Formats: sequence, C-alpha cells, structure tokens
Amino acid sequence: MEQQGWNVGTSSQQKGLAQKTEQVILVGLVTRDQTEDMITEYLDELEFLALTAGAKTVKRFIQKMDHPNRRTFVGKGKMEEIAEYIETHEDITAVIFDDDLSGKQTNILEEELKVKIIDRSSLILDIFARRAQTAQAKTQVELAQMQYLLPRLRGLWTHLERQRGGIGMRGPGEKEIETDRRIVRDKISKLKKQLEKIDQQNSTQRKTRGELIRVALVGYTNVGKSTIMNLLTKSEVFAENKLFATLDTTVRKVAFDRTPFLLSDTVGFIRKLPHHLVESFKSTLDEVRESDILLHVVDLAHPQHEDHIRTVNETLKELEALEKPTLMIFNKIDLYRERNYDLYLDDEVKEEIESGLKQRLEAQFDQESVLVSAITKENIDTLRSRMMEMVKAQYHVRYPYIAKQW
Repeated sequence: MEQQGWNVGTSSQQKGLAQKTEQVILVGLVTRDQTEDMITEYLDELEFLALTAGAKTVKRFIQKMDHPNRRTFVGKGKMEEIAEYIETHEDITAVIFDDDLSGKQTNILEEELKVKIIDRSSLILDIFARRAQTAQAKTQVELAQMQYLLPRLRGLWTHLERQRGGIGMRGPGEKEIETDRRIVRDKISKLKKQLEKIDQQNSTQRKTRGELIRVALVGYTNVGKSTIMNLLTKSEVFAENKLFATLDTTVRKVAFDRTPFLLSDTVGFIRKLPHHLVESFKSTLDEVRESDILLHVVDLAHPQHEDHIRTVNETLKELEALEKPTLMIFNKIDLYRERNYDLYLDDEVKEEIESGLKQRLEAQFDQESVLVSAITKENIDTLRSRMMEMVKAQYHVRYPYIAKQW
C-alpha cells in the first residue's frame, strides 16, 4: 500500500512519489506553572517544528487547566470544539500536541477525532529521522524511536492497522506490525551495542587528532551555528532556516594567525527535548564534553533568547560542560536593530545602546560576549580575534613549559 508522508523541502528534493503538504492543528495547555504568553511562544516553536517536518498549521487551540486530563489531555468541551473544527475542515490530517501523550491518550484521541494524533516528542523524532545521514545518527534516532515506542506499543498497532504514513509513522514499527515488547527490548539492546561500537571508533578518532585545542559551537536550534561555522572555516557546512538542520557533528581544522585548532558544529538544543533523545545523542555530544572552549551562539533577535540561553545552559550542565571557558556569540544583531531601533537613530546612539546591551547580558549570564551578524559579517573579525586569544590561552594552560611555534 502506498503511504503519503510529510513533504519536506521542494518537490525537486523528493525521491519517488510526490508528497502533499498536510494541514494540522496545534494544541497546548496553560497550566499553573505556565502563562498564556509562554504557551503562545511554545506553540510558535511547535509550528516551526511542524513546518520543518513539512506541515502547514491552520488552527491553534489553547486551554487553561490545572493539569492535563488523564484520558484526553484536554477537557471535554475543548475536545468537542476541536472535533467540530475537524469535521468542518476535511483537509485536516493530524492534531499535534505540545506535550507528550500516553498510549492510552493517543488511542482515545484518535477514536474521538478520527485523525492522526502526534505529540511533541514524536514530531521531533520524525524530524531527526529525516535529518539523520550517518550510521551513527541513524542508529541514535532508531534507538530513541524504540525507547519512545516501547510504552506505547498498543497505540502504535492501532496506527499501523490503518496503514497511514506521515509524522510518527516512520521507523521500526512499520516493518514489524506483529512485534512485541520482548522484540523491541532486544532491538534496543542491539542498538545500544552498535552505538557503543561507534562510540569507541569515534573516541579513537578523537585521540588521533593529537594535541590541538578543541572549540565547540553550541546553542539553541536555528540560531546560526552552521552559518558561523562556514564563516570561520571557509567551508560549506549545511545550513538552512529550519530546526535541526545539523544532526551529525562536523569538525574542521582551522588556523588563525598560524595557530591551529579544531572547530566543531553540534546539534542544536531545544526546550522539551525528549529525554530518550538526549540520552541516545549523548555520544554525538561528546564533542561538547571533550572540548576546551565553547562558543555559545544566541539568536539575539529572538524575543525568547534569554529562555533559550537557560535551556542550553541546563543541557550543558547535564553534560558536565557548563564550567568550560565560554564566549557568548549574540548573532543576528542586524535583525535585532531592524526589530527594535527607530529608523532615525544616529550611529552614536546605536553604539551606546549596544554597549549597554552587551554589558547587561555579560553581567546577567556571567560570560564574555560579542555581538555579530553572520549574514552581514559584522564583527566577525572581532570574534576571530577573541577566539584566537582564548585558544592561545588554552595552549599556555596545557603546555606551560613548552614554547610552541606553529
């Protein structure tokens, strides 16, 4: 049976049958711990995730509740409202929830709404499944899929009986409808062993890189890490305006002022990233853990950039990498000016504002920073100069008694 998936990119990039962009609904809850503004911003991000997967969002539903309903996540009245909207809009193919759903909730929601039910984790896993290129990334994604599916097997078989494609429908389940928990657990064990073997190979490769200082680009997803990587290394690392454009760590040897070092671009972080995905991708993030210097890239123009910084710092803390020497790169200063400055401000006033902004951010996050634009290349020379100072300082720390001439 032919299955219709989610369209990603242009038709010229697709292989095989042409795929139709699906229309979806987003659902979020305002609980006691969250404000309506926060949920709106979360749903903006969820809409971007859906767009990255190839879906068009046509409607949002938000409900205020102390906690999610155990059976249906939303309340009875909101469920009826969503069902009525779907009934009058036949093009709706899926409802995406901004939080994880249990297998029971997924089953009940599908029975009530008669469309695919997708939660945030399955959406992110689907994007990762599309983005994975190397054997390591594909193994990591499959492991995360299996760990996600294990407690939801009953709901999965309901999906498969209907033989539908799209987000959440890819992966191991399609191949073995009759699989059970024992088979899935065996598969998880096998995948973990495969990853251990890949990790050992990668560890050996890292050791063969010798004595060079290692610098890692980190940050929230879609902040411009890969674009900055391209500028600093003069290479062509894949970069686009979609979430998780980079899954596999890219490492390049760079030399500034005849001093060489290794620069790596890593997968972007995101709020509510599924824990099993973080676990399975920790081997990829070894590049962060074993680096000497971190370049924390921030999208300064994003209204929630401070929240993004906190999310990244929490992940770095989990990786035991938060205390490394760090330079914060506040990217997209050109877009920040466009969104926040009066058109008639003179250059002197702008410089004064940005100087105050830089001081406030450095005091708030206790990190040195530089304001840049990867698109216009503004302050990239300043970034290179400061990076070089940090790299040389690390060489002096590592080899205090050796005068190195590169």
